[in-house]
Amino acid sequence: VQLQASGGGLVQAGGSLRLSCAASGRTFSRYKKGWFRRAPGKEREFVAAITWSGSTTVLADSVKGRFTISRDNAKDTVYLQMNSLKPEDTAVYYCAADSRSTSLVNLYDYWGQGTQVTVSS
Repeated sequence: VQLQASGGGLVQAGGSLRLSCAASGRTFSRYKKGWFRRAPGKEREFVAAITWSGSTTVLADSVKGRFTISRDNAKDTVYLQMNSLKPEDTAVYYCAADSRSTSLVNLYDYWGQGTQVTVSS
C-alpha cells in the first residue's frame, strides 16, 4: 500500500471529520495531492487538491467554505478537514497523488484505498 486514507466514519449532519492520507513505501512529498469521492450509484468526483508546496489549493464548488485541504510534507501526509457536513457528502473518499503539475483537478496515477464517510440527517 502506498497511500493510506483514514479518518472516515459516521457523523451527524453539521458535524466534522478530518481525513488523513499517509504515504508508505515511497515518497510523495513533491507530488500534487488530491481528494476525490464516489457516492453510491454516482461517478467519482473531484473534491479538493493541493500543489506539492501547498501554495495553491483547489476545491469543488460543492465543498467550498466547508472543506479545507492541507499537507505536511515532513510527514508525507495530506489532510481534508470537513466541516458542516451534509448527507450529500456521504461517499467513499479517496486520496490521490501525481508528479505532474499541469492540472490539480485530474491526472492522478497513484490512489489510496478509500475511507467511508457517512453523514446522517
